[in-house]
Amino acid sequence: MRVLVTGGAGFLGINMIRKLLENMVKDIIVLDMADFDYPEKDSILFVQGDIRDKMKVEEAMQGVTHVIHTAAALPLYSKKDIMTTDVDGTRNLLDAAEKHKVERFVHVSSTAVYGIPDHHPIYEDDKLDGVGPYGQAKILAEEVCLEFRAKGMIVPIVRPKLFIGPERLGVFALFYDWAKDGKNFPMIGSGKNRYQLLDVEDLADFIWLCMTGDAESANDTFNIGANDFTTMKENYQAVLDFAGHDKKIIGFPALPVILALRILEFLHLSPLYKWVYETTGQDSFVATEKAEKVFGFEPRYSNKDALIRNYQWYSDNLDKIENSSGISHRVPWKQGILGLIKMFF
Repeated sequence: MRVLVTGGAGFLGINMIRKLLENMVKDIIVLDMADFDYPEKDSILFVQGDIRDKMKVEEAMQGVTHVIHTAAALPLYSKKDIMTTDVDGTRNLLDAAEKHKVERFVHVSSTAVYGIPDHHPIYEDDKLDGVGPYGQAKILAEEVCLEFRAKGMIVPIVRPKLFIGPERLGVFALFYDWAKDGKNFPMIGSGKNRYQLLDVEDLADFIWLCMTGDAESANDTFNIGANDFTTMKENYQAVLDFAGHDKKIIGFPALPVILALRILEFLHLSPLYKWVYETTGQDSFVATEKAEKVFGFEPRYSNKDALIRNYQWYSDNLDKIENSSGISHRVPWKQGILGLIKMFF
């Protein structure tokens, strides 16, 4: 097995590489624009490049038997970068994979393809209606995958819920920073809505099953999320309790908060984007019966477990991350005006 992991320097990518190494896969290639600066560097072959660059894709695809496609331009990128990376880049990879007769191509999509649904749970055959360029691009990328599946390729599509765990920062670092500093935390709405998350280790386990399980069964589309999850307020209160400052989640009426966040986003004063603030106060959970039926898959971690594991890693590594920022999941996002609002909590 010679495995190409696109986006291997990212949060999911490095967790997938560790899963491969754990399962004794010795021949791993990483293709990523960002530098690969993990301790596992000596265990992989690193190709630095963009999946939009066909020559770099061709270089990385030499001799590959399996592809795990995690690379994506995230919602804070420009619309052009999102579309060209997530759609055109996916096509470049599949073109090269077909040429090199890759055995399986696992595409990591997102439940963002469902947009803001009007019912729950959400099933794999429900309507797709992505919010914003990111959700729309994920739908288009899946359509590219289906084209190649129709040509006879094995292309499992995985739609994970928002996944977290040790080393996940991004928007979660905002919450963890408030918890660390002993602040109450505001929530959009009452917090009584049920919001499903997913631990990254569970996601890596499932991707491994898609790579190694029965080919015909794997050649399908799967929702993945935690089986054990409660309300938004209960899940996040567990982190505040763990932090130990006796602070609380405080709910605010959803409509005025969303309107305010729309304005702040338009003025580039807040890191929160539409899909985050317009879904946070709503129920959001997917049906995972297909993954359970096909592979007997059962996630190990609850929402609370995943959040607390992530917060513990954040607390233990503050000295390494407190002066960093950016727009990937590996670094904290700048809080903008939310850092000032924090003073009042």
